[in-house]
Amino acid sequence: MKTSQEIRQSFLDFFTSKQHRIVPSAPMVIKDDPTLMFTNAGMNQFKNIILGNDPIVYPRIADSQKCLRVSGKHNDLEEVGHDTYHHTMFEMLGNWSFGNYFKKEAIEWAWEYLTDVLGLDKQRLYVTVFEGSPAEGLERDQEAADYWEKLIDPQRIINGNRKDNFWEMGDTGPCGPCSEIHIDIRPDSERAKIDGLTLVNQSHPQVIEIWNLVFMQYNRKVDNSLVPLPAKVIDTGMGFERLCMAIQGKLSNYDTDVFQPIIHEIASLCHIPYGKQEKTDIAMRVVADHIRTIAFAITDGQLPSNVKAGYVIRRILRRAVRYGYTFLNQRQPFMHSLVTSLVRTMGDAYPELKIQKTLIEKVIKEEEESFLRTLETGIRLLDKVMTDTKTAGHAMISGHDAFTLYDTYGFPLDLTELILKEHGLSLDLTAFQAEMQQQKERARNAAAVETGDWVIVREGETEFVGYDSTESEVRILRYREIKQKNSQFFQIVLDHTPFYAEMGGQVGDNGWLKNDNEKIIIVDTKRENNLAVHLATQLPDDPSALFIAKVDVEKRQASENNHTATHLLHEALRQILGTHVEQKGSFVSPDALRFDFSHYQKLNEEELQRVENLVNKKIRENRHLNEFRHLPIAQAREMGAMALFGEKYGDDVRVIQFGSSIELCGGTHVKATGEIGYFKILTESSVAAGIRRIEAVTAEGADLFVRNQQELIKTVREKLHHAPNILQGLQKLIDDHALLTKQIEQYRQEKIEQLQKELMQQSTLLGDIRIVSWKGEAHPDVVRTVVTRLKTAFSDEKLAVVTGTQYDGKPTLTVLLSQSLVDAGFNASNIVRQAAVAIDGRGGGQPFLATAGGKNSDGLVQAIDQVKQALRNG
Repeated sequence: MKTSQEIRQSFLDFFTSKQHRIVPSAPMVIKDDPTLMFTNAGMNQFKNIILGNDPIVYPRIADSQKCLRVSGKHNDLEEVGHDTYHHTMFEMLGNWSFGNYFKKEAIEWAWEYLTDVLGLDKQRLYVTVFEGSPAEGLERDQEAADYWEKLIDPQRIINGNRKDNFWEMGDTGPCGPCSEIHIDIRPDSERAKIDGLTLVNQSHPQVIEIWNLVFMQYNRKVDNSLVPLPAKVIDTGMGFERLCMAIQGKLSNYDTDVFQPIIHEIASLCHIPYGKQEKTDIAMRVVADHIRTIAFAITDGQLPSNVKAGYVIRRILRRAVRYGYTFLNQRQPFMHSLVTSLVRTMGDAYPELKIQKTLIEKVIKEEEESFLRTLETGIRLLDKVMTDTKTAGHAMISGHDAFTLYDTYGFPLDLTELILKEHGLSLDLTAFQAEMQQQKERARNAAAVETGDWVIVREGETEFVGYDSTESEVRILRYREIKQKNSQFFQIVLDHTPFYAEMGGQVGDNGWLKNDNEKIIIVDTKRENNLAVHLATQLPDDPSALFIAKVDVEKRQASENNHTATHLLHEALRQILGTHVEQKGSFVSPDALRFDFSHYQKLNEEELQRVENLVNKKIRENRHLNEFRHLPIAQAREMGAMALFGEKYGDDVRVIQFGSSIELCGGTHVKATGEIGYFKILTESSVAAGIRRIEAVTAEGADLFVRNQQELIKTVREKLHHAPNILQGLQKLIDDHALLTKQIEQYRQEKIEQLQKELMQQSTLLGDIRIVSWKGEAHPDVVRTVVTRLKTAFSDEKLAVVTGTQYDGKPTLTVLLSQSLVDAGFNASNIVRQAAVAIDGRGGGQPFLATAGGKNSDGLVQAIDQVKQALRNG
């Protein structure tokens, strides 16, 4: 029986024999595509080639791509663990042709690999072809059907509808018919009872699709029309985990050697056997699936957070923790302990897991600890909701309360339902879903974007000239209208552009398009499908005219200062803290820089100062830029260039060198480090377990910081009456303050002693109750201390102390009762609440001590009398 590693390698070897270029998996987390957060299909990394925005370097390609499907159109999250074949993170084996071979070769090679190389039983395989769509003028994919009939019994070829057998990249863009290969892995006894033909695409867990061959031959326009693609594309995707299930003779993906080592580790940690109980089996499958997703996301540089992709990863992690908490009795962090097993299983195919193992473990453990605290908080809040619901005589908690727990505190809905059931309560699920729908509508409306079709002004491709120039003569290639949140923008693509499009943490340039007739402001430059897209609030009157594109040089220079400073900072951190330091994210704008890096403890002041000093030393050395464009990546690595995990690099890369600082980078930089002027660290903080963040400024930003500090020092000096030595002046101020504080405390103690003696002398008896009452001026804290001392002084008697005091113009009523009076049924809180009306106030407290504040000092005498009356009435 082939292992999963052997199966993966056999696929790559097969397509190598068919003259395909084998390329590495792209990162699972996508950083420079605003339309996608995660790679959800094997074709994502080739989208720019398919759209014609990138040149075709290799017409035939194959790979094994790590993918994630948890949101949007492709959302498998809720099925994960409950069935045998859905996953969040999965591997997609695929082969592509860009304007090279088409349906014939794709079909023949797929059949050859499955039946000849892997030896799958042909009698267990079925294929589908697109049946056509008369409404769109599309006929049956007879071409694909004819090729299949040469390989398989025509009775095993099934017509598929538009939903299953017409693939589209999105609402617009490349699309075309597809042909799926399904396999029936049921036991022979089951196959004899029901023909597998009737179970294809019927969600049967053992009659499943394993390979989809997409024949991209159309481009869908905004008006829904279809036009032929100039270069046809083959895009195939085969689920690796499903293939392993078929080859290894299993009935579940989770029973293959892809998952079993992890599941065995979970069972061992939890002391619960796998395969004995459905609920615990589901929980183990959820955890086994999710630990892969979380680990790979972290290696790609995506940490759990509360926004965008980070929120999705946090949600997946918390789903796994919650299953462990609810069904596997895991009240302490445990998922981080599974990373070792995962590395053993997948570390050879994906070495980044081995290299970043410690970081993965630390991040996951910290997230587990945080969410377990959230669960405890949620349970306390739910307890209160349940108590209030029962007190009100109801058996159902409101959907609003459940949604608040879910939305505000991150408390899972199914855990809420489980706890309610244990307490004989139910949930207004309809109201909960209504709240959820309203939230989705708000989010959808906020993010809704209307995008028009591209208007082609002239054919051509964009050439970026911004490394060498900030001004260029340009023509518009295409433009389109964008509407979002009632605002209108235009995206403009130029034939040449000096504008840097946002990428790699560096913000995009802004500036102008101008000629003798008009001036168009470029407010930002984004990168979309590898196109530099210029955002403007208006279009030129004549888009076909010649323009001068001019970058805002001042802002570009500031961004370059900050970007180069991140390179110098990276090197300085590695030199001072150690080579374990690796960049985990950055943000570079004209105003400041932010740099995230791996390190397991807070930097102390000495370390920060050493880092800052070293960066400034490199700046003063005026290191000149050595730029290497289109350098083979192997040669770049030989130079010692730093590559970042989670970034996708091509065969040729750009290397930026400032002395001993050598990095792969596509951003813009200064010509020499001396241009930066000065580097100043503002803050150092924690982003996540094992990840630190430094925020800093350079050049004018650093000058402004220094000026502000000088102004602050000047202001402090003035407050100290222009003391010649600020430190001595501050120390004198501190000493004087300490002396005055001591004197005030002495006076306060004297006041307490004096007031206590005065009140003890004024005590009277009301029956068997000793009453101490007083009206005067005193700080509330003094009064509280005095009445507490009186309780001790008259510890053998039934004592009631009532004071009406005024301080800073505000009246306060205080009532203290001895424990014997409380035991007799008196309640200071209730008494104060009633008497507070006389001072236009409100109050409360405990049965033995309560206070009330008010607005009417003239009512203090009446309030004291009301307290005495309450004591008389018993």
